[in-house]
Amino acid sequence: MTLTPAPPKSIALMGNPGIPEALEVAQSVKALIQEHGVAATDGSLYDEELRAAVKSGAFDLLIALGGDGTMLRAGHLCAPADIPLLGINVGHFGFLVELKRDEWRNYLPRLLAGEFRYEERMMLSARCVRNGEKEAPFDVINDVVVARGQYVRPIEVEALLNGAHIASYVADGLIAATATGSTAYALAAGGPILPPEIRNILLLPVAPHLSVDRAVVFSEGSSLCIRVRTTHEAVVSVDGQQPVSLASGDCVEIVAHEKSLHMVRFQDPNYFYRNLTAYMEHNPLISIKKNQ
Repeated sequence: MTLTPAPPKSIALMGNPGIPEALEVAQSVKALIQEHGVAATDGSLYDEELRAAVKSGAFDLLIALGGDGTMLRAGHLCAPADIPLLGINVGHFGFLVELKRDEWRNYLPRLLAGEFRYEERMMLSARCVRNGEKEAPFDVINDVVVARGQYVRPIEVEALLNGAHIASYVADGLIAATATGSTAYALAAGGPILPPEIRNILLLPVAPHLSVDRAVVFSEGSSLCIRVRTTHEAVVSVDGQQPVSLASGDCVEIVAHEKSLHMVRFQDPNYFYRNLTAYMEHNPLISIKKNQ
């Protein structure tokens, strides 16, 4: 579904309670929004009542206050309901976040006037298949990771494209990522950086041993299956969430999601590369550790 930018009439603000400033900034943002005559509701990212309201489509826009982790959690809430997402960075890392904590006062009037664009991010749908039985699907913004469990031993995984074998790997794991996820775990594993609006699926092994060590990019219409062959524990994790155990022979099916995540942007498309260069040259997490 393609959305057309328009002034929002009802906005939800969700702050990460693990970041003390997030809820405080949310209250200030809410006050400014209400001064412009627009309805706004603020609360914690884990407020069940507010979460239910977002899922039901009660708002035109969700503003998330935190870092990239906050953006992922908020995206899982709003994308299925076709609610756009804007991020204000009060966390550490901000590949996904549009506004810095000292910028929002300058940009909110533009938001409320409809002077912005949407960046449509492709999502994935993934589900486990055990003994031929398909389980409930997961919504994926960043990546699906099939990997070894607690034992420090590689697993064997087979990749199938549209039902046909394409490669087998002996590795710590295999990542299937969106363009959004190409700057997450896939980047750390040596994968390529994909333009944010590209609609492809990136497949990348993690620490392969005498196996194919190159990333492969598939078209949006591809149907991938990652099948596990192992005598010890393997797991699957979606967007860094709680891992789910896999047994030998289990398969994880991955396809493009019917929904997309619509992110509010004020800057031109080249912003992505400017931000990327800045983060690659100066990782804020490193500075934080040095100063502790």
